[in-house]
Amino acid sequence: MVEQQAVYRHELKYPISIADYLAIRQRLRPVMRPDSHTGADGRYKVRSIYFDNIEDKALREKINGVQKREKFRIRYYNNDFSFLTLEKKTKCSNLCMKRDARITEDECRAILDGQTGWMRAHPDALVREFYHKMGAQQLRPRVLVSYTREPYVYEAGNVRVTFDSEIRTSLFHRKFLETSVQDIPAASQPGDIILEVKFDAFLPEIISDLLQTEGIRQQAFSKYGACRRFG
Repeated sequence: MVEQQAVYRHELKYPISIADYLAIRQRLRPVMRPDSHTGADGRYKVRSIYFDNIEDKALREKINGVQKREKFRIRYYNNDFSFLTLEKKTKCSNLCMKRDARITEDECRAILDGQTGWMRAHPDALVREFYHKMGAQQLRPRVLVSYTREPYVYEAGNVRVTFDSEIRTSLFHRKFLETSVQDIPAASQPGDIILEVKFDAFLPEIISDLLQTEGIRQQAFSKYGACRRFG
C-alpha cells in the first residue's frame, strides 16, 4: 500500500451569521463549484467519533493553545456505514494536515468495542499508528460530533470553502455507530455557522476578495471542543 505524503494546508475559520452566510454564498457560487459528493441540496451530513484519553489530552491541548497537536476520529457521511474513514488531524498554528484510512464497519465496531489486536498487522500505517497510540495514550471514543456541511471547491490553490451548520453533540453515548442518534445542539447561538477556508500555498485573490465581509474575523474554533463543553 502506498503511504500518504504528509502535506500541510492553511485552514482559516470564521464564525458568521446567517445573513453573512447568504451574502458570501451568493458571491461564491458563480466562481466556485459545489463539491461533487453533495446531494441535490448541495449539502451532506458529517458525523465524527472523536477519541481522547481519560485526562482529555486532545481537549486540553486545544484549550491551552498548544501549537502542534493531533487528534484521531472516525468519520462517516449521511449515516452511510459503507464508507468509514479513520482520520488523524495534525494542527500547527493555522496549518493543518489530515491523513485517512478506509476501514470497514466491522473494523469500526471492533475499535469501539476495544477489540484492537487485529490493527497490529493492518496494511495501512495509519491504522497501525492508531493502534499503538490507543495503547500508549489510552485513547477511547469520547464524543459524537454531527453537523451539516455545504462545500465549494476552486482548483487554483486547491481551495475548499465550507459552511458548517447544525453542530450537534451526543455525549454519554456508548454505541456511536447508529442511524438513529439522540443529540443536542452544541453551537453557542441557534443558527451559528462556521465558515472554513482551506488552501495549499496561496489563496487566490479572486476568492479572497469574495470572502471579504465587514464584521467577521478569523477565530480559533474546534467542533470537538465545542461539543465537549457539556462534559
